[in-house]
Amino acid sequence: MRIVLVTGKGGVGKTTVAASTAIAAADSGLRTLVTSTDPAHSLSDALTVDLGTQPTDVVDRLHGQQIDTQEQLDNYWGSIRDQLMNVLDWGGVAGIEAEEFLVFPGMDELFALMEVNKHARSGEYDLIVVDCAPTAETLRLLSLPEVLSWYFEKVLPTERRIMKAARPILNRLTDLPLPEDEVFNAAQSVFESVEGVKELMSQPEITSARLVVNPEKMVIDEARRTYSYLGLFGYGVDGVVVNRVLPDLVADPYFERWRSIQKGHLDTVDDAFAEVPRLRLRLFDDEMVGVDRLRLMASELYADRDPVADFKAKSPFRVVERGEQVAMELDVPFFERSELDVYRIGTELYVTLGSYRRSFVLPDALQRREVTGAKLDHGTLTVVFGETGQK
Repeated sequence: MRIVLVTGKGGVGKTTVAASTAIAAADSGLRTLVTSTDPAHSLSDALTVDLGTQPTDVVDRLHGQQIDTQEQLDNYWGSIRDQLMNVLDWGGVAGIEAEEFLVFPGMDELFALMEVNKHARSGEYDLIVVDCAPTAETLRLLSLPEVLSWYFEKVLPTERRIMKAARPILNRLTDLPLPEDEVFNAAQSVFESVEGVKELMSQPEITSARLVVNPEKMVIDEARRTYSYLGLFGYGVDGVVVNRVLPDLVADPYFERWRSIQKGHLDTVDDAFAEVPRLRLRLFDDEMVGVDRLRLMASELYADRDPVADFKAKSPFRVVERGEQVAMELDVPFFERSELDVYRIGTELYVTLGSYRRSFVLPDALQRREVTGAKLDHGTLTVVFGETGQK
């Protein structure tokens, strides 16, 4: 089972790359689903097939789906939302204003990921290709399982115990609507789904990201940051697709300057992403929509390569024993030391990279050790833990 997350800056051609990859995989014999977590769906337009909330036949062995985030909100969030609505209504906030309070940023995309998790565990597919939202939304989305897992593990059980003990007393003192067990059960169901997402997404041999870029400076700069941010949250990148490269047959002098600029950017991509496969896709002279054109696109993109088996990601996170010491290594290329911060609070190690932060819950073996050093060397952050009990 594989999950390929196709992401990149808005407008680089993620959707057509995702759709053509899915078609190539289906043609190779894999039972494939291509789905979209982007609220502004364009997958149906790319395939020229009407897609709905349920998987729809596209070609042999290929289904397509555009996830209805509102439907997922109702499925996963319904009873929790109703409880919060009652509390807000009690406090004098109702109607549309209350509804706005109860849909948090990234929630709809998260529930779309839960739908991906359900399909991945159904046994019906060998491959799921996910047409992700532009990178900023995707990074927020992919960090949510980690953040919510922390909340559910640390806070929810305590809240449930306190509420169970305090409900009889509070019912006598106030008419504030208090959450019943079914609300906590719904929250537990969301937690279990989030944990399922987290488990699948944390295995590079199952889930990998494929970056799509154009040969443009701003796009490549964002892709480099995205590569590191994905590594921070444990996602490996299995390849980089450079889309809309001027083909050699374009000989008009008007494009010579563009060809020279693109040449420099292509060299930058080859240098920056040397550890992963880099694929180039020419700028076509037609709109690449519809199954036939997307199949042509896939044939040029992958040539004689398998679109799945020949692209593997490695884990950006490792724990390495060094004699009496243990080191945590995290690949975060393209960032300077000044953009990194590492600190420990209790049993958790916090790593801040640019505008993103991740909490690592330390295993028992490391909880008994003190951090004795941290350094950034050639794109790898290394945090060293000393001998047990060492200060």
